[in-house]
Amino acid sequence: MNDLNIVQRFKMVNIIQGLMVFSALIAVCSLVCAAAGDKAKDPLLFPKDNFSIETMTVQTSAGVKKVTYRSYKHILYVTKSVDKDYESLNVSVPIKVDDKDIDATNAPILFANGAAGYMSFNNATRGIGMNNANQGDTDRGAPGSQGGPGVQSGPGGMVGSPADGGAPPSDNKAPALAAGFVVVEPGCRGRDNKASDGTYFGKAPAAIVDLKAAVRYIRHNKGVMPGNVDWIVSTGCSAGGGLSSLLGASGNSHMFDSYLKEIGAADGDDSIFAAACYSPVTDLDHADMAYEWMYGPAPLSSTGKLADQTLSKQLKALFITYQASLNLKGRDNFGTITSDNYDKYLLKYYLIPSATKYLKELSDDARNKYLEKHKWITWSNNSAVFTFSDYLVNGGRVKGVPSVDDLELKTPEAALFGNKTTDARHFTNFSLQQATGDKNAKVDNDLQTVVNMMNPMYFIGQNNPGCAKHWWIRQGAGDRGISQANTINIATGLENHNKDVNMWLFWDATHCQDDDTEGFIAWIVDITGFEPVK
Repeated sequence: MNDLNIVQRFKMVNIIQGLMVFSALIAVCSLVCAAAGDKAKDPLLFPKDNFSIETMTVQTSAGVKKVTYRSYKHILYVTKSVDKDYESLNVSVPIKVDDKDIDATNAPILFANGAAGYMSFNNATRGIGMNNANQGDTDRGAPGSQGGPGVQSGPGGMVGSPADGGAPPSDNKAPALAAGFVVVEPGCRGRDNKASDGTYFGKAPAAIVDLKAAVRYIRHNKGVMPGNVDWIVSTGCSAGGGLSSLLGASGNSHMFDSYLKEIGAADGDDSIFAAACYSPVTDLDHADMAYEWMYGPAPLSSTGKLADQTLSKQLKALFITYQASLNLKGRDNFGTITSDNYDKYLLKYYLIPSATKYLKELSDDARNKYLEKHKWITWSNNSAVFTFSDYLVNGGRVKGVPSVDDLELKTPEAALFGNKTTDARHFTNFSLQQATGDKNAKVDNDLQTVVNMMNPMYFIGQNNPGCAKHWWIRQGAGDRGISQANTINIATGLENHNKDVNMWLFWDATHCQDDDTEGFIAWIVDITGFEPVK
């Protein structure tokens, strides 16, 4: 009898243990199924637990900082991607700076687009902690050929000035991470994307559509992804600066709705808090006019000869009409900025202050040597003095005419406005007429709509309600690839609509050069009220 009880007890124990194992399996299955169900219900859910831990060292004015961060890579931000290598993003979340733990839950989000020459940016192969200097800038003579944004070294490396001692391009991702910001690096399609069947899939407006989709993804994951979705600050240089200005100006415009729906973007808000634009290549349909207004009388720096003056004067005449149509009001009761007084406005509010600040910061000996080398500048009463004409002639122009919509369709911009089956197209009436010999030729309505969608001035002129409130705009005074008038028009248009605009020309700086990265970080701190890592 006792032996029977022992056997029965043994059987009962086995049954209980079996039930416990079965219950555990059910629980695990439930969790897995629930997670799968959540993902199935929301395919755009941020994978908050799927990250690696990485480190990098960052050079700052306060010394070298070691940043430890969570790295989320190659996250698809749409549900119907044309190519996941481009329509995906990386997220870097700081968790420790030196020995100090960081909570980035409510940190500003630096949205750093790496587009250059309006080419694609492959998220699968580039990003923070990678050797991600922009490629393709020299293709078709892209405006970004003088430099593009990129971290100069990988994990554990030193981020700072290029080894060759050249001017550093605009690259604020690593300093932002060291300040405690979340950094998002979106990939995007571009003019160079070509499918195996020979068709193109990244022509305008694909790049801005992708960037808007990435912003929507961030907002869609509010409370899941670290960072404050109401503090998204876009940044980029050259074509990336143009896209950053467009992202800031066109927030929530319904012109993009069908494109966003087509790629499966999240529903919702694609406006941003602030836009940082370095040497923005933009207002493309009026860029040739602005270039000839500014550089028409200047010789080509490569030959010392003038560009085609007949075409130059025709484009300058078109700029006179265009500038008048904008009805932009200058600072301090300057009045309406026209083609006749624009040189005075540039000198008074941008060029002279920029040169003066640069020279004041030099030692007396260094300043004297600089002035000896640049005899067209004089130093009087602690201020630089020079004429607009001297400024132009001593720098020269670097592009032919037309400079953007060139007659041979070899520029990045002409390729930007190609379509599925055509690599490049004329997108201005002037170049179309010159190329075809038909003085009545006009860009077709569908293409003109796309051109408008790629122009921040189009949305600024409409006073778009979704326009960003804060703007950081920088260009080199030595950047001869684009007219400063393009950039100043954007800044002035925004100022006229009461936006907070911080605009400056870096003296002696070239395309995409950034002489004040820490100033940019401090500006974000100021407009957000965020307490940075010190």
